[in-house]
Amino acid sequence: MEATVLESMRTTLRGPVLGPQDSEYVRARAIYNAMIDTCPAAIVRCADAADVMAAIGLIRDAGAEAAVRGGGHSGPGLCLVEGGVTIDLSPMRWVRVDPDARTAEVGGGALMSDLDHATHAFGLAVPAGIVSTTGVGGLTLGGGHGHLTRKYGLTVDNLLAADVVLADGTLVTASETRNPDLFWALRGGGGNFGVVTSFTYRLHPVHTVGVGITVWPIDATRDVLRWYRDFLPQAPEDLSGFFAVMVVPPGPPFPEEIHGRKMCAVVWCYTGDPDELDDALAEVSEPARPAFHFTSPMPYPMLQSMFDDLIPAGLQWYWRGDFFDRLTDEAVDVHHKYGSQIPTDLSTMHLYPIDGAAHRVGRDDTAWGYRDAIWSGVYAGIDPDPANAATIRQWCVDYWEELHPYSMGGSYVNFLGADESEDRVRATYRDHYDRLAQIKAKYDPDNFFRANQNIHPAAAHA
Repeated sequence: MEATVLESMRTTLRGPVLGPQDSEYVRARAIYNAMIDTCPAAIVRCADAADVMAAIGLIRDAGAEAAVRGGGHSGPGLCLVEGGVTIDLSPMRWVRVDPDARTAEVGGGALMSDLDHATHAFGLAVPAGIVSTTGVGGLTLGGGHGHLTRKYGLTVDNLLAADVVLADGTLVTASETRNPDLFWALRGGGGNFGVVTSFTYRLHPVHTVGVGITVWPIDATRDVLRWYRDFLPQAPEDLSGFFAVMVVPPGPPFPEEIHGRKMCAVVWCYTGDPDELDDALAEVSEPARPAFHFTSPMPYPMLQSMFDDLIPAGLQWYWRGDFFDRLTDEAVDVHHKYGSQIPTDLSTMHLYPIDGAAHRVGRDDTAWGYRDAIWSGVYAGIDPDPANAATIRQWCVDYWEELHPYSMGGSYVNFLGADESEDRVRATYRDHYDRLAQIKAKYDPDNFFRANQNIHPAAAHA
């Protein structure tokens, strides 16, 4: 990028503009996934919506490609673009809670930890995520699922409005009554339609939850998963629990004798009376005797941050995902096979339940295309050592390829990898894709926002 363009950005914007020669540049381009080594020509740290509006105009005038960074958790690194400009929203980390209306306005650069902290003070929460360092923006625009989904739905089911800077640099509000087509697309359509500078959410009463962790030997995976697939969907919606294959980390609350062992597990969250959690989990010994079972009341933000230290920024990551409406015996066998072959201590597979309240929203009410799915699966190869990058990637790809035939065909958009095909993006949106392409043509006809799991403007296929 020409020096004059950088200088123009620096004189126009309130936030700092970083180029490769700046001392902060290397740190600024680092994202959560250390497997990504992308070098933008500039990183524009936007102080507010006005900065975003101006930055888009300057990027367009320069003929550069743009990417948008909220929390920097994009597994495939779509918040950076080689030789282009990253619109970095990280300075916009603010939350304003209205406890009487039970709503929260949230800046586009906020993390889940910011949102959870602010709402917890009023005994409220948004259903979103399981890792508090995740960016609110990317999680929401992909649909958003987490511990509270069975009780309160997807994150997008609780989105009331969004302020969006469009590709032409104008700022609009999207809601059920203002630009409703754009609002529909934002609820699951990813970062295809603009830069969201603020979100407004509906909040729910959540303060102290019951937390449980049940761990079984990996050899019990078949029996446990067959039990889990029947037990959880019929359980009260106050109870949620995601299934995992994992290596037990060396620390509390796990006893030393199971540290470093391959296991299968369920991490439970109970939004009813925490004193009733043990009764809700009375059946956990039915499939096999647990190697470890832990329950405790816990403030909701503590549950949200439980895994933060285990998987900090700067690790090597490769992931893929799929939706499932059933777990066949054949699929269960695949989980047992690859759970027994976990290549590194942090690599894992999770199955997140997305039934309950999420199923009571109409299939065409939002861009999320899988209201009939019961689980969202992700296979994640994780390790601190770059020398193991190929190993964790291959485990993940092999796992996905063997399990994919038992899936519904598409994935949670935030679990798509960088090297997946356009057909996979289409499969993720199912028959909503053409409607999304029409809305894309209206709000971004030139596909300015294409550093994402891209939906092409309808005109591009005319």
